[in-house]
Amino acid sequence: MFYDDWQGLARVLIVGTSAYAALIFLLRVSGKRTLAKLNAFDFVVTVALGSTLATVLLSADVALAEGVTALALLVALQYAVAWASIRSRRLTSLVKSEPTLVYRGGFLPAAMRRERLVEEELAQAARGQGYADLSEVTAIVVETDGSLSILTQSPPA
Repeated sequence: MFYDDWQGLARVLIVGTSAYAALIFLLRVSGKRTLAKLNAFDFVVTVALGSTLATVLLSADVALAEGVTALALLVALQYAVAWASIRSRRLTSLVKSEPTLVYRGGFLPAAMRRERLVEEELAQAARGQGYADLSEVTAIVVETDGSLSILTQSPPA
């Protein structure tokens, strides 16, 4: 339960270090955009990279070369989709959502229903940004990554 053998531990140390180094290299080569969580697609790629690295580390059934290939494939696909979405509005609309205004001087029920939000969640987001009351808030926007932006005329006190 706590220990199988030294060979397993050595494998995790060697393969883990090598896979981690390969992932860092791939991320540096592909640029900052690879790990930016600007939308749901980016988030999924980031989670998939972590899951793949964990699988390479802990599964003796996955060889280092296979794991690094899988990491490189995920990075390359994310790079290709980001590159293509810059050049194609159609692809952009498939992989990215638009920001949604859910509060502007009052709640916007239809938009809140589409985004599956309730009034208490918007009030909580405002409080989290330092606004005790929604009367201090001009607008709330659900961003493309799912975060809530609180817009006001003046910064919180």
